Amino acid sequence: MKAMVLHALCSLEENHTPLEMMELPDPVPAGDEILVKVSVCGVCHTELDEIEGRTPPPHLPIIPGHQVIGRVEAMGSRASAFKIGDRVGIAWIYSACGRCTFCLAGNENLCPDFKATGRDVNGGYAQYMTVSQGFAHRIPQGFSDSEAAPLLCAGAIGYRSLRLTGLKDGQNLGLTGFGASGHLVLKMVQHLYPKTQVFVFARSAQERAFSLELGAIWAGEVREESPEKLHCIIDTTPAWAPVVEALMNLESGGKLVINAIRKEERDKDSLLQIAYPTHLWLEKEIKSVANISRRDVSEFLALATEMGIRPEIQEFDLEEANEALLELKTKRIRGAKVLRID
Repeated sequence: MKAMVLHALCSLEENHTPLEMMELPDPVPAGDEILVKVSVCGVCHTELDEIEGRTPPPHLPIIPGHQVIGRVEAMGSRASAFKIGDRVGIAWIYSACGRCTFCLAGNENLCPDFKATGRDVNGGYAQYMTVSQGFAHRIPQGFSDSEAAPLLCAGAIGYRSLRLTGLKDGQNLGLTGFGASGHLVLKMVQHLYPKTQVFVFARSAQERAFSLELGAIWAGEVREESPEKLHCIIDTTPAWAPVVEALMNLESGGKLVINAIRKEERDKDSLLQIAYPTHLWLEKEIKSVANISRRDVSEFLALATEMGIRPEIQEFDLEEANEALLELKTKRIRGAKVLRID
């Protein structure tokens, strides 16, 4: 099979082609695994975090990619949940132990043995991959493969982030950064909380304009002061400065939810600007988002079907994965980027 493979960690600023196209043996499903013939795979900022070493794979080489859509091609001896030809999706959660207190409480995203697709095991930047049938998701009709891919991560993690804010209809929501996840959160808010106004902070003028097209009430630079205080803010940026600025814009008792698997080191000194009376006092909260559970994926797929969500997408061929990643790195973003796999 064809696959785009990461052999060594590097900075995309120094190496614009970190992934190498290779011919590899097709994987073989065992036990309760299914073999998926991949049709598309979404491109996520988490891939940048893997390649640049902020959340490094435990071993190299590795095939990245965790927003995988394809069809069941073969099944292991104990797999019976799907049939050949079924369309399935594979998300960031590749597996969890199923026995720890977190798993038993439905919080498998916190499992100490959590395995991530495309980081801990080979992912979807390839023609084929295997996964346990219990961690594959049926994809509803009504979405093309390319439209469905971003729902598995950008959508599901956005859904989890929105849930963690505790937002009530009519309260103001801020979105810091406006990429694949942010634009889906805005669509969710419009459906679930029609009285809520959304304020967007983004470095890119293109992202700000895009958010206004989709219905944001206001869009400004990351360091701008919002025209109204915000009850909740979701930060999806890789930087620290937006965290500091978000705390300034929070209403008393407000909550900042940080939806980033890692933060970059380059502007970490921004945290020295935090002053307790203005940034943290008056019961402001900060909460991080860690991974996703299968429940997040299944609930969001149902919600996306109900809403008729259509993600904005840009398509690339598998061979263009490095180009897509570089565009993500340099903030050339409008919606979600998706790789087509032949």
